[in-house]
Parts: sequence; C-alpha cells; structure tokens
Amino acid sequence: MATPVRTEEQGPAPGTTGATTPRPTAGAATTPVAGRPPKAPGRLDLAGRIRRIADARHTAPGRLRLAGALLAVLTVAFGLLTGWQVNSRAQAADRVVSYSQPLSQAAADIHRSLADADTTAATGFLLAGAEPKAVRERYEKDLATASRLIAEAAARTTASSPAQQWLASLNQQIPVYAGLVETARADNRLGFPLGGAYLRYASQQMRDNLLPDAAKLADAENEALERDYAEARAVPWAAFVLGLLALAALVRVQQVLFRRTNRVFNIGLVGSSVAMLAAVLWLVAGSWITADRLAESERDGSTPLRALNAARLDVLTARLAENLHLVARGSSTQYADLWAATAKDLAGSAGDATPGGALGEARRLAPRDAADAVDQARKECATWAARHNAAMAKETVDGDYQAALDATITVKEADVPNTSDASFSATDQQLERAAGIELARFKASAGGTGGLLDALALGAGALALVAAVSAVRGLGRRLAEYR
Repeated sequence: MATPVRTEEQGPAPGTTGATTPRPTAGAATTPVAGRPPKAPGRLDLAGRIRRIADARHTAPGRLRLAGALLAVLTVAFGLLTGWQVNSRAQAADRVVSYSQPLSQAAADIHRSLADADTTAATGFLLAGAEPKAVRERYEKDLATASRLIAEAAARTTASSPAQQWLASLNQQIPVYAGLVETARADNRLGFPLGGAYLRYASQQMRDNLLPDAAKLADAENEALERDYAEARAVPWAAFVLGLLALAALVRVQQVLFRRTNRVFNIGLVGSSVAMLAAVLWLVAGSWITADRLAESERDGSTPLRALNAARLDVLTARLAENLHLVARGSSTQYADLWAATAKDLAGSAGDATPGGALGEARRLAPRDAADAVDQARKECATWAARHNAAMAKETVDGDYQAALDATITVKEADVPNTSDASFSATDQQLERAAGIELARFKASAGGTGGLLDALALGAGALALVAAVSAVRGLGRRLAEYR
C-alpha cells in the first residue's frame, strides 16, 4: 500500500512533532552565531576563501586551476613590469636626444660665444678706427647668440634646476659687460688712454664672473646628461628575472602534466612557452641594441664634443691673452703669462710620448672621421705659437709695437696672410668642423632609440598577453576532461 504524500498545508504526519527542520535554500542567510555578526548571503570570509584554496590543492581540477592562475599572473606581471621599466628608459633616451644633450651643447655654446665676444672686442679695440665691419658684426653676433641661448635654455629648464641660477646670473651680467666694452670703444676712438683700462676691466669681469658662471652652467647640464644616459642604458633586471621565472613555471607545469597524463605536448602551454621565450629574447635583444647605440652616441658624440669644447675655449683664451697683451702695451706681464699657461694647456708638455693637452685629448677621443680635422687644428695651433713668438719678439726685443701689432692682427687676409690671427682662425675653423662631425655622429646614433624602446615595451607586453591566454586555454582543455 502506497504511503500518501503529505504537503505542508496538511500539517505533520501522525506520530511526529510539529517542529520541522527547514532545508536551507540557496542564497539564504545562515543563522547568526552569538558574538559574531551575520554573514552576507553568498559571501565567504577570508578564512573561508583560504580554506577553499587549500582544499583545491588536494584535487586534480583544483591544482590545474591554481596552476593556470599562477601562470596567468606571472606572464601578465612580466608584461606590465617590462612595459614600466622599458618605458622609463625610453623617456630617458628621448630626454638625451631632445633635451639633455641640446641643453649641454647650448651651455657650451654660451660659454664659447662669451669667450669669443671678449676676444673679438679686444681685436676691434686694437684696430680702433680701422676696425673692419666683420669684426664688429662678429662681436655683436656673439653676444646676441649667448643672450638667445640663455633665454631658450631658461624656457626649457625647470625652476628647481641648478642651471636656473647660472642662467639668471648670466642674463644680468651680459648687459653690464657690453656697456663697459662700449665705453672702452668710445674712449679709444677719441684717443683717451682710459679706453684701454675700461677694456681690461671689462675683460676681467668676463673672466672672473661670466665665464665661471657659464662653466658652472655647462657642468650642471653635463651632469643632467650623464644621469639621463645612465637611466636610458640601465638593464631591466627585474623584468628579466620575472620572465625567466615565468618560463621556469611553464616548464614545471608541463613536466607535471606529462608525468600524470603521459601526453607529451599541450598545445596551449607550448604556445605560451614559445611566446614567453620570444618575449624574453626580444627584451634581451632590444635592450642590448639600444644600450649599444646610446653608448656609441656617447663615445663618438657627446664625450668628444665636450673635449672639443674645452679645447676651443683654451684657443679663445690664448687669443684673448695675445690681444690684451698688446692692449696693455707692456704695462703688465699677466697676459704674457696667461698666453704661456694656456698654450701649454693646449699642446701639453713637449716631452710627452703621446699628444697631450686639450688638443691631444680631443684627438684621442675623436671618432675616425673627425680625427683629421683635429690633426689639422693641432698643426695650425703649432704654427700659431711660432707666429706669436715672432710677433712678441718684435715688441720685446726690437721695441717695434706697430710691427708686433701688424704681425698679430689681420686687417685684410689678402694683405697679411701670415699673422697670428690667420693661424688662430684656421685652428678654430678646424675644431668647428670636427665638432660638426661629432654632433652628427651623436644624432645618428642616439636618434630613434626612444622609439625603439617604446616598440620593445609594446612587443614584450603583447607576447606576455599571448602567453597568458595560451596557458589558460591549454589548462582549460585539461580541466574539460574532468567534467
């Protein structure tokens, strides 16, 4: 006889109590325990989540899920870390090309323009009423160039940069120097002896204040360039380590699957391994190529350029000493001493086994295609030294000041081709030619490295994403076998 089925409306069956234990329904809240707040429906506390993860380790599907999550985290983290590290290096490489090196070169140009203005002012003073228009225009161009570069550098430099201090100081002092030179020039044209004193004072202000500030500006910009170079060439070690760790995890998971399933290949995991290996190799190759190009730009560009700038400043200092000695008309020996010291700095000691001095250093660092120009500059400088000694002998030995002046200053190149002025100009022109070659070498080597690093970050990120998707899909096929 079939037992009749009773519903809740008919009440409890005979012989049973009226209390029933209701079956929990899905989503219903559990009964609160004294001292504990009620749990939200469908949510597990942290301890429960940890227990579920720990329990998952004891089942094959659970271990597969954990392995998939681990591989996905490792590969995606590699892509993100690589993108972050390489992107910071790309920004530094862009700064080297478009910011740090141009500012470093601008600081050197400011320094050289001011030194050349001082030298040219002395040349024009010696010529007085016979001063050629080209000499005056060169002096004015030097000051205009320095002022323009100072304004451009100030606009591109942050307010917290140490360079701002030197830029502001130079901007304030240039008009003062120019005013002293104009006073000296006016007095000289009127035949007042005071003009020479004004010019020497203006030159002293240039050498004591403006040129040291310009040197400090150049040092600050060179330090910024070196920092950007170091950051751009830094090796992304953390990304390498994480990439190798992800590869090791992929190999380990495939070994375990092989032992448990006797299946040699899992297409998804193999694809993930290939993608990760390609990403790591791409990172190694890209980092090596960009570091090599940046090193080449520094070796053949920025470093020899700094040596050339130092040599060109010494050349201008020697020429200034030569001119001011004639302006002083024998009233002081300080300019003769300055010439001797600077000439030694340029050429080095006579007994040196290898080329010494600033020109020797510029020759040692010069790339092959700029070396010939530096060699020519050294030859011209030696000729200049010989002509200078001959001109000074006319004044000190023969007592003929005008002859010494004629042998030093070139009024017309066709009339007096063998003056110290001609040798000075030839030396400076050869150094300028070498500087142009080295600047071109810098741009050719460093240009585009920032874009190359951006492509490196993008490629590594894309390969890491492919690796993550492939790993998850490959393990997903194994999970499907348990359903």
